[in-house]
Formats: sequence, structure tokens, C-alpha cells
Amino acid sequence: MEYFYSVKTPRSREIKIKRSTFICALCRVDSMEEAKTFISSVASEHKTATHNCWAYIVGDKGETFHCSDNGEPAGTAGKPMLNVLQSHHMTRIVAVVTRYFGGVKLGIRGLIEAYGEAVESAIALEKLMKLVKINSYRVTLPYAFNDTLLYQLNNLGVVIAETDYTEQVTHGVAVEAHDAPVLEKMLTEYQDGGKLTFEGPLDPEAQEC
Repeated sequence: MEYFYSVKTPRSREIKIKRSTFICALCRVDSMEEAKTFISSVASEHKTATHNCWAYIVGDKGETFHCSDNGEPAGTAGKPMLNVLQSHHMTRIVAVVTRYFGGVKLGIRGLIEAYGEAVESAIALEKLMKLVKINSYRVTLPYAFNDTLLYQLNNLGVVIAETDYTEQVTHGVAVEAHDAPVLEKMLTEYQDGGKLTFEGPLDPEAQEC
């Protein structure tokens, strides 16, 4: 299973390379519109900067992406930034690198390395958040069958989010969406056999952990 990652909260990191200042801002976004809004806000904050270069990736599997050199030589800023994001399997992410020129030219190779390093430095500030689609279910069963079910759920890597003990046992369980068919097959077989009842998926939308 290939996972994708983003940042949980906005983050920023400043580095200096040959007297130029590079400030990388990263933010979680869910659409191109949100990415463009963030890019505009950073550009407005740094109106006097020499360049505000950017790259973003959106879509569940990072299928939509774009970048801009914002006046730097073609291919020296936006593409290196995008390459770094993709190398970390990121999506739902936007990166803006603001450059304040320090008077020393870096050259083509130097620019490529500088913009890539700026993004890498911001990513390294904190562990990335894994994006996972979660399916949730509610399972109700008699006490006598509970140990058997718990054993099966453990083997499938199912997370028990909550449990209520009343006349019967009720578990709120969660599983990654790609493993949901196996869980549903097992629960359906037990339900058909009169061992338990279940509802779900209750919330098939994307969640993060």
C-alpha cells in the first residue's frame, strides 16, 4: 500500500545561502483554489521579496500538481521544489519559497540546490502526517462471542475506537479503507450466522493520522 503525506499545520523555515535569504512556507490544502489562496497570501506578506516561487500537489494520489519559477531562470525554482515534495510522497500540500536576493548570484545549479534545500529544511522541522482513508463500523454482539471477535479483529489490524458494555457489547471499530472488504466479509458472515450485527461504513471519508 502506497501512502501519501502532508503537514498537519502550517510551518515555515528560513535559511541563508550566499547572503540570499530563502523562506519556505508549507501548508496543507485540499484543492487548487486553496493552494492559490495560500500562495497569494504569502506573496502579499512578502511584497518586497525578489521572488515568491511556489509548487503545489493535490488529489488523493497527488495526480494534480503545478509550479512556478516566479521570475527565476526557467526550471531553477518551482520544479526543484516540486521534486522535493514528490520525493516525500506528499499531496494536499503547497510550498512557497520567498527569496530576498543578497547580492551574490548563485548560478543555475546553485538556484536548483537552494530552492530544493529550502523545501527540505521546512519538511524536516516536524514529522509529516500520513494521509489515510478510514472506514468506521459499529458492531453489536453478545458477551459470549466477544473474545472470538476481538481475536479476529486483532489479526486484521482493526482499531477499536470505543466500546460500550450494556446488555450486549458494542464496539466502534476503524480500518484503513483498502482493508475494509476483508473486514466486511468477516462481519457479514458472522451476521448471517446470527453471531452479531453491524452497521457501516459510518464515515467513509478521508481522515488523517
